[in-house]
Amino acid sequence: MTWLFYARLIGLTAGTLVYLFLIALILGHRRPRLLERLLFFLMLSLFLLYASGLLEINAAIQYAAPPYATRMFYSILRDLGMAFLPAFLVHVHFEYVRSIQGRKIPRWCWSVVWGLYALPFGYASGSAFLVRRVVASSFSDLLSWFAAGGADALLSATLLCAVLEFTIAKSPKNPGEQRFFGWLSALATLIFVPLALRQGIGTTPPLTGDNTATALILLGVLPGVLLLYYAVRHNFLEYGAQRNLVYALSATFLALLYLALVRRVGTWLEPVLPPEATASFLLFVLIFLFEPLERVIGPVLHRGMRERMSRVQRLSVELQQESRHGSVGHLVTEAEKRVREEFGLAAVRLSVPRDIALAALESPGGLGHVAQIRLMKDGQEVGLLEAASTGSYLTGETTAALEFLAEQLPGMLDLARLIEEKLRLERELAERERMASLGQMAANVSHNLRNPLSSMKTVLQVQLENPDLPLDVRRDCALVVSEIDRMSAKLTQLLRYAKPSTNGQRVAAVALANQTAVLFRHDAEQRNVRLEFERPTSEIFALASEDGLSEVLSNLIVNALEAQPEGGRVRVSLSRSDGHLEIVVDDDGPGISPELRVKIFRPYFTTKATGTGLGLSIVARRIDEMGGTMACESPLRNGKGTRFRLRLPLAEGGGA
Repeated sequence: MTWLFYARLIGLTAGTLVYLFLIALILGHRRPRLLERLLFFLMLSLFLLYASGLLEINAAIQYAAPPYATRMFYSILRDLGMAFLPAFLVHVHFEYVRSIQGRKIPRWCWSVVWGLYALPFGYASGSAFLVRRVVASSFSDLLSWFAAGGADALLSATLLCAVLEFTIAKSPKNPGEQRFFGWLSALATLIFVPLALRQGIGTTPPLTGDNTATALILLGVLPGVLLLYYAVRHNFLEYGAQRNLVYALSATFLALLYLALVRRVGTWLEPVLPPEATASFLLFVLIFLFEPLERVIGPVLHRGMRERMSRVQRLSVELQQESRHGSVGHLVTEAEKRVREEFGLAAVRLSVPRDIALAALESPGGLGHVAQIRLMKDGQEVGLLEAASTGSYLTGETTAALEFLAEQLPGMLDLARLIEEKLRLERELAERERMASLGQMAANVSHNLRNPLSSMKTVLQVQLENPDLPLDVRRDCALVVSEIDRMSAKLTQLLRYAKPSTNGQRVAAVALANQTAVLFRHDAEQRNVRLEFERPTSEIFALASEDGLSEVLSNLIVNALEAQPEGGRVRVSLSRSDGHLEIVVDDDGPGISPELRVKIFRPYFTTKATGTGLGLSIVARRIDEMGGTMACESPLRNGKGTRFRLRLPLAEGGGA
């Protein structure tokens, strides 16, 4: 046996192991993406080629003339691997550019891919037609014709892949990705040379000897080795996150290789020693190898553990900094995003507090595993961290890292809540100081203006009592009196906006709402508006301010009436909802556009010619002071109508 024979044996063994390793790695990190599926079938095709070659060369060693079944078996494996190898090669490259780089692929490129898929069928049908009258085509013949189509297209596909890899290497911003595709392009160019020689390009006749076959076998292993190196060392396509799987696969392959060595050495020494004695001795030798292996592997595992822990600690520090923004919602969003990106997970959800009614997180496509880790504080569950893997399971190191983060998250959430509460109190204090200044200013303005306005109004009213007053003067005096009344109303509204209400009272909300509706019923009749009050069957007590709630209802009813100058309907209803008092005021007016809805609660913003712009501002301020919430919905139906929905806390024993 020549050195070329042993070189082929080593190359075929290495190729079989490398591509089988990659298949296991892809399956362990299974994703519902087309790229992973194509990469799996590409690795499977290469594995079948190398496995068939390894089986053939071992059969040549074992048998003087390999049995027909053995020859048929490795021929089928070789033909299956070769048939669609060119199509998978080109399709993987195009799909990488489309899905990972986000670039658009021209239509003609996809035509090339589908043409490569169709080529084996064309070869098979054409060959079957040509030999139909000579010999009946069998399954093995059909498969060999399929393989012939793939073999003829392999040279063109390799050249196209080299060009694509060179193009990809020029575009990525990631230096690691750039180096990977640069090396891959160089390897594809090297593989192209022996392929061209075997097909007779540049030589006559074609070089089909052992030299080119051995070169192809050895060069064909290198792309797999390169992909494996970048997957493990540089986390290419996020396969490097599966360190435990890599270690397990490595140990399994080493064990299989050692067992194969034991069998081979036992066969060699069979004339001297029984195979059982050789196997027992070689297996016993492993005991003395454990200590040296531990010295080699221990520092590698320790270094890997340090790297993983440093990544987790760095992530914990980053999330701790995010918690200082003082927003629990922001922290939850960032935690979900950072954890998903750091560990290459399909989905992450952080529920704080845990929502029992929320459906459990599911992995995309239902293929992965979902881990649920409870967030505990002082023995109590305060939340839930859910993580869905991209592959069939979560690795042990990822689960341990998630559990470590789950221990840190309650403290981060508490810090975010404390800062959030501190900021809220500071804003509230600043608002109170601002409103106190505004109230003092409003009081001074009111004091300085109301007395002169009252004096002017009194003088004018006295003049209006004079029967000899000319008609035009009387009309002007009446106009000035009405303007004075309007100015006095604006001053009163300004004082109400600046003056805080007294909260914490037990208010009979139904009686108060009914009383307010009765006050405005006459005004509604004059405007030809139907004012409806839906009275609940029993009284509802709210924890609020009687004056504040009356002011809120008055402003909302007045706005609803004024919005319908040509008549319509205003409906006021009260009900209990989830431990709150819910008040709904809706109308059939023209509605409020989305652009205006974001402005209507701002002070002094108004769309009315004679409005002050403080009505809804007072409503929003009073609701906030009473610890409630308010929402505006518009339009309601047929592009018209507005609904204000208020929620206020119920007083203790809120029912009558």
